Amino acid sequence: MQAHGQTSDDSLDRNSDNDKENSCIAGSSREPALSENAIKVLERRYLKKDDKGKILETPRQMVQRVAEAIAGAERNYGVTGEELQGIEKKFYDMIASMDFVPNSPTLMNAGRELGQLSACFVLPVGDSIEEIFDAIKYTALIHKSGGGTGFSFSRLRPANDSVQSTKGVSSGPISFMEVFNAATETIKQGGTRRGANMGILRVDHPDILEFITSKKDQKRLTNFNISVALTDRFMKAVKEKTKYDLVNPHSGLAQEQLDANQVFDLIVNMAWRNGEPGTIFIDSINRDNPTPEIGQIESTNPCGEQPLLPFESCNLGSINLSHMLRKGETGCTIDWDRLKDITVWATRFLDNVIDVNKYPLPQIEEMTKSNRKIGLGIMGFADMLIRLEVPYDSPEALEIARNLMKFIHATSRDASQSLAKVRGNFPNFHRSTLRKKFPLMRNATVTTIAPTGTISIIAGCSSGIEPLFAIAYIRNVMDKDELSEVNQIFEATAKERGFYSKELVIKVAQHGSIAELKEIPEDVRRTFITAHDITPETHIRMQAAFQEFTDNAVSKTVNFSHSATPEDVRKVYLMAFDLGLKGVTVYRDGSRDEQVLNIGKVNRKGDEPSALEESARPSEKGEDAAGSLRAPRPRPAVTRGATHKLETGCGKLYVTINEDEHGLCEIFTQMGKSGGCTASQSEAIGRLISLSLRSGIDVKTVIKQLKGIRCPSPLWQPGGMILSCSDAIAKALERYVESREIVQKPSGPQAVEKQNHVDKGDVCPECPECGAMVDYVEGCVVCRSCGYSRCW
Repeated sequence: MQAHGQTSDDSLDRNSDNDKENSCIAGSSREPALSENAIKVLERRYLKKDDKGKILETPRQMVQRVAEAIAGAERNYGVTGEELQGIEKKFYDMIASMDFVPNSPTLMNAGRELGQLSACFVLPVGDSIEEIFDAIKYTALIHKSGGGTGFSFSRLRPANDSVQSTKGVSSGPISFMEVFNAATETIKQGGTRRGANMGILRVDHPDILEFITSKKDQKRLTNFNISVALTDRFMKAVKEKTKYDLVNPHSGLAQEQLDANQVFDLIVNMAWRNGEPGTIFIDSINRDNPTPEIGQIESTNPCGEQPLLPFESCNLGSINLSHMLRKGETGCTIDWDRLKDITVWATRFLDNVIDVNKYPLPQIEEMTKSNRKIGLGIMGFADMLIRLEVPYDSPEALEIARNLMKFIHATSRDASQSLAKVRGNFPNFHRSTLRKKFPLMRNATVTTIAPTGTISIIAGCSSGIEPLFAIAYIRNVMDKDELSEVNQIFEATAKERGFYSKELVIKVAQHGSIAELKEIPEDVRRTFITAHDITPETHIRMQAAFQEFTDNAVSKTVNFSHSATPEDVRKVYLMAFDLGLKGVTVYRDGSRDEQVLNIGKVNRKGDEPSALEESARPSEKGEDAAGSLRAPRPRPAVTRGATHKLETGCGKLYVTINEDEHGLCEIFTQMGKSGGCTASQSEAIGRLISLSLRSGIDVKTVIKQLKGIRCPSPLWQPGGMILSCSDAIAKALERYVESREIVQKPSGPQAVEKQNHVDKGDVCPECPECGAMVDYVEGCVVCRSCGYSRCW
């Protein structure tokens, strides 16, 4: 890294048009290199708008706004004039070319009034009412500014513990998490997304069993990801098949003992069921804590890849590896010079962000500027491997991963040291572990591999270090239409080698993977490998390869097939611990009822054909496109059921749900003592639902159509917000269905195996922006239809 006053024209113009001939992709352009889909995402969520929603800037102006605002920090260090203009130009070029993209808050807010640029925050939650509600207040301010928050609830005394000041008993951490969840529900982050939280509890907390199962009902804690903080002592007890102590955080005394394997199996079974809770290895995290004298790390950001001290924040950005290639005589190779240049300038960019950021709390500004943590990461790794013609699950791919991250990490640290020569060390350097290794360091951490769900859509590359989800896939959209999308590199390869056809695309979309399609050349099948072609063990090894040279942690989802067993998940957790990972997130395909990205018939039952399959079939003469008409079965003389009372904005609504020998058959509604339109419309909805149920329509489809409909008089009641009478009916139906599916059983780890045979998995929520079903990737919820993400 050059000190100010020594910026070379060569480094500033490295991505000029002269490089186009030797690049594996189109060269950098002065206009942002954006796809049509990327432009739609920017227009929906990132570009400046007026009070009426009218867009006030172009993508080019957005990039200019960001580059100018972040380069403005250079003035603090004496950079002015032509040198400052050159740095602005470099920042503009590396974002416009999509070689590097900062986290979403920076794209949205840099150079604007809000000015909050950080993605990640961790807040302390102390063991008093004052501290708890201070944390809720701070959470509201952070969510309002557009950030996500992480908490450890491990300091809170367990439920039913004595509270000396009031002579009462504590309600426990889970009840307070519900309060945080409700507060989050009312705040729209920066006008762009609902709040995202991480809730963490240590495995040795007395309320750990309730915490592990707290999201079995997926309508609970909907604004939280949850993870269990596993300790080395607990993992040793698991391996030695012994018990371990539960410790009351208030008294510091051991309260009781649990069988470590039974608790571990409960964690495994819940994760097998729906992906939560995740796990973090808290002692592994603190072994890499650069400032242990300042405090111990207790929590992470919402996706788990950024461990932070209380009141600390971090800003993130990712290098697009699919652009870090050069064409040689025998194909593509990694362009190490280009990667070095982008890494150096991205490190400088992220350090500048710390200075120009407008922090939501003074405590956060003080802690962030004291440690100056940045999180430089990557995206487009799967695309890079494809262009290098290296299978994702090969030993060569693991070696490339290690070498890449080792190079980026070393280069970023060198750049941080160079910055420190001019700007000074981070203030807590003299109290950090880094002082024993380096004479200078500007940033306590430099690398993080974070989720890139939205920014990878903007950059037009694969997400983070994840493999491709599918070569072609079916996208469900708002009204259940189905569209096929195909990987652009595969499409180009197929056309170049002469085996492309629309029929093939449909076939690939039905399979997702091309591993078994013999009409595709073997070398292509081996290169274009997908997430479900890869064993869970390979996913873990890849995460470990990147973690070895990453300061913070790695966002990665370990994919399992639907047929995977809890024992398969257990093996991966143990493997992750043995390989020194800081956390692991698993997802078993189909464990949530609906997904936005689907292979074949994921969202259909039996042999029902997809819209794509139907479009490939020749139509039969005289056949109605809608199929044969369906008549409802007659109502029986006797039915059985239950009545639910719900509070709505229009009054008390009573919903009676009945079933016959074939299943649900009818509902009746009664709107308290009111009449008029409200009562008549509720009755009409009930009649139409009854007709649908007796015609064989899946009740979950009915629920989906009614749930979320809003009226002018929404009402909060225990269990969540009732948005309208239609929404209330949907919730009543949903509860009834769940009550039929869930078998009552004793609490504790031993009961989980039986539960797995009856629970159906949670419904993956709809995107709040466009209504499409969201996808679960990189430990986060992402909508690939519009770019919505719960994580930056």
